[in-house]
Amino acid sequence: MELTAQSLACVRGGRRVFQGLSFKVPGGAAMALRGPNGVGKSSLLRLVAGLVPVERGTLTLSGGKADTPIAEQAHYLGHLDALKPALSVEENLSFWARFLSNAPTEPEQIDAALDAVGLIDLAALPARYLSAGQRRRLALARLAAIKRPLWLLDEPTSALDTEGQDRLFKLIGAHLQSGGIALAATHVDLPFTVETLSLAPAGWERAA
Repeated sequence: MELTAQSLACVRGGRRVFQGLSFKVPGGAAMALRGPNGVGKSSLLRLVAGLVPVERGTLTLSGGKADTPIAEQAHYLGHLDALKPALSVEENLSFWARFLSNAPTEPEQIDAALDAVGLIDLAALPARYLSAGQRRRLALARLAAIKRPLWLLDEPTSALDTEGQDRLFKLIGAHLQSGGIALAATHVDLPFTVETLSLAPAGWERAA
């Protein structure tokens, strides 16, 4: 499996965010997106997720499902946790699992995902009572509940304490070991080997 971008260009709100952007990320690898605010890190993740149109260039995921759009093979975790306050922790995750898989999810699968992010003991608690860090953990539980080969993570450590970050890094590490791909916009150093794509107002550059 390999994610390949060739000469990508993105326009948002009439402003060209980036252009001529090319990179490759093979299966089992992660790429960290770095740069100051407003240079296009979030826009790139949203573009790969199919939420922003490709203005120019090509984006392919080889080794995936050829007849399935990249967006349907990807997990996109943005700045918003996208939770329903009135639903319990378990109900929120079950909702997203059904939405992402188009099929019922086994209770054991939900429990395992909640356990992976340290929320199993809060399964019956309405989401409105969660702290910011706990809400982020619940959003991250989607990664564990439904298997998708491409993870697109926008500041995934936001609001997480040290334990929460450790659990996230464990999830990402297992995903990479299984041959998955991860792109993460983050200012936190990841505890495994990653390639870095640095974006700047004047352009972009890659660093090992």
